[in-house]
Parts: sequence; structure tokens; C-alpha cells
Amino acid sequence: MTTVTETVPETSRSAPGKRKRRFRVAPYLFLAPALIWYLFFLVYPMYQSLMISFMDWDGLSPNIRYVGLDNYRRIFFEDQTARRALGNNILWTIGVLLIPTVIGLLLAVALDRKLRGRTLFRSIFYGPAVLPMVAAGMIWAWMYNPQFGFVNYVLHAIGLGHLARGWLSTFETALPAVFVTQIWGGVGFPMVLYLAALQAIPSEQFEAARIDGANGRQLFFQITLPWLREAHVIVFSLAVINSFKTFDLIYTMTYGGPGRITQVLGTWMYFHAFQYYHAGYGAALAWVIALITLVMAIPYIQHMSRD
Repeated sequence: MTTVTETVPETSRSAPGKRKRRFRVAPYLFLAPALIWYLFFLVYPMYQSLMISFMDWDGLSPNIRYVGLDNYRRIFFEDQTARRALGNNILWTIGVLLIPTVIGLLLAVALDRKLRGRTLFRSIFYGPAVLPMVAAGMIWAWMYNPQFGFVNYVLHAIGLGHLARGWLSTFETALPAVFVTQIWGGVGFPMVLYLAALQAIPSEQFEAARIDGANGRQLFFQITLPWLREAHVIVFSLAVINSFKTFDLIYTMTYGGPGRITQVLGTWMYFHAFQYYHAGYGAALAWVIALITLVMAIPYIQHMSRD
């Protein structure tokens, strides 16, 4: 008996392999345009700025001198204004974590209840967060004007005219006055995040606790706050990251003054890079900001990636 062996054509056996290889390449082809854009407009400029931070260069002339880590050493050990700016950034961060975040949490708890007109109140408190901080800074700079500003007008109207002053031109009040604007514009964002987190808490948790005799304070500290742990991570991380990138309010309202008392790292970097023509030193300041922000962002990135 003759056995007939069926022969599978070579092209048929190899086709699935070729098809798989073609499908494996396809995702990278779709990613290629965005990746090229990312490398060309983000990674390459970052690399260039890092190289410039090791140079002594005015940003215009062909005279470039390599100075190594001298720019970074100058930031931390020689430049008093840079150290003041770093201190202002730290104070700003602490203030943002303590005041707008706490106010936002309390407003979220209050507006999570069934109140008449709560949608209107939510819009009112969130409204300033929609404005660009440059516009908010200009509005508050007019309000602080010593001649026709609303703040001094109110103080005179209620009999406290002795407290009126040039709020943005006085060393003691300039930075706190700018920070009041930050509070006004920065409360709405954490309020919305906390409000979304509060609405995700199962109502059975509160009902069971009330049956057990828990009062309002116990409900807040033993149920509400623990359930907001995820929101705390997001709010705190974004607050710290944005605090070290502060630029617009300071630049718009005080221009780093009076003197240099309200300088932060962002404005000091801008002045050196674009006003004083110290491109190398400005790039070094920019990388200090980037590294601090990256260190602060690592816990947030890890947490969001894990989720």
C-alpha cells in the first residue's frame, strides 16, 4: 500500500510568522509620529539646556566657555538671591499645603451635603480656578493699588485706614499679599477633587456609624478622612509640583520686588536667561527647578502607575 504524504507549501507555513512580525511592528509605526515630535521638541531641547547649564554663555554670542558645575555651585553657595528664591518656594509650598488645601477640603465637605443652591456655591468657589493666574494677578494688583485699590478703600471705609499701605511695595507684606491671591485662585481645584472623592464614599459607611452612635467629628476623622487617602495623594503631589513651578503670579504682581524679596526660582531663572543674558546660569536654575519637581513627583507617579 502506498502512503500519500501531504506536503504543506513553504509559503503557507511561513505566512503566519510574517503576519505576526508585521503586527508587532504596526504599533511602533503608529507611535512614530508622536515619538519623533516628542524627541525633537522636548527631549532635544532638554538635552540642549542641560549642556548650556554647564557653560558660561550670554545666549547670543558665539563665545561659549565650559565651566562645569560652577553654575550649580553658585546657586547654592554664592548667590544669595537664589537661596532666598529657594526659601520662598519652600514657604510657598508649605503655605499651599496648609491653607488652600485645607480650605478646599472643608468647602468640599460642606458642599457635599444637600444644601439649597449648592451647585451655585460650587461654581462660585471653583470660578477663580478657571481664570489664568496672569489675569488673577492683574486683578489683585489693581485691588492692592495704594491710591485707588479696593483693599485700602475697604480699610478706610470700616475705620481701619491706619492699616492701609502699599501692599505690594512693602517688604513685609509683598509676598503674603501675593500668596492671598494664590489662596483665592487655588482653593477651587482641591475642592473639586475632594468633592469627587467624597461622592465615591458608600453612604452605608455613614449610616452604620450613625447607628453606632458616632457624632459628626467622629464621622469626619474616622470615615471621611481615611476614605480620602487617594485624593490626598493627588492633591498634595500636584500642590507641591505646582508650587515649585510658580512664576506667573510673582512676575505679574511684583516682578520679584520690592528689591528681590519676592523672587522665586522661576522668576530668578527668567531674569538671568532673558533679562541679564546669563543663559548658562539661567539654564542651571531651570534644571534645579526640574530636579526638585521630579523628586517631588516620583511618589505621585508611582502611586498613579500602581493604580
